[in-house]
Amino acid sequence: MQVLVLNGVNLDTLARRDPSLYGGLSINELETKIYEWAHALDISARCRQSNSEGEYIEWIHDAYNDVDAVIVNPGAWSHYSYAIRDALEVLEVPIVEVHLSDIEHREEWRRTSVIADVVSKRVIGKGPDGYREALEYLAGKVEE
Repeated sequence: MQVLVLNGVNLDTLARRDPSLYGGLSINELETKIYEWAHALDISARCRQSNSEGEYIEWIHDAYNDVDAVIVNPGAWSHYSYAIRDALEVLEVPIVEVHLSDIEHREEWRRTSVIADVVSKRVIGKGPDGYREALEYLAGKVEE
């Protein structure tokens, strides 16, 4: 199974952000964990991060024919980017939305996700372990 993991805006600054909300890892440390978890599940993962919405959307377009599943953490784009939502909607593979912090119990503006209705599963507020849960779900290891 080939899984694309797309991290969005400001996730490259994870190590500088509040560790109680975001887990205290750098983006490189997070990606290392994702690769380790994927390997243990016999999944091939590719991680990418961008602060450019257009580039992020291009990566989604590239995934239309190349991957078996996608894990997305668009960061703040989750709350307003209908362009990302439209790109994800065309995918014919499972999509898991991951957020490190519990966006449903933070500021009012963070509580809305414009992509929630086009994903197969949402994993929210579990820190870096949310990516592991997403991978397990995609590998069929998590019972719904």
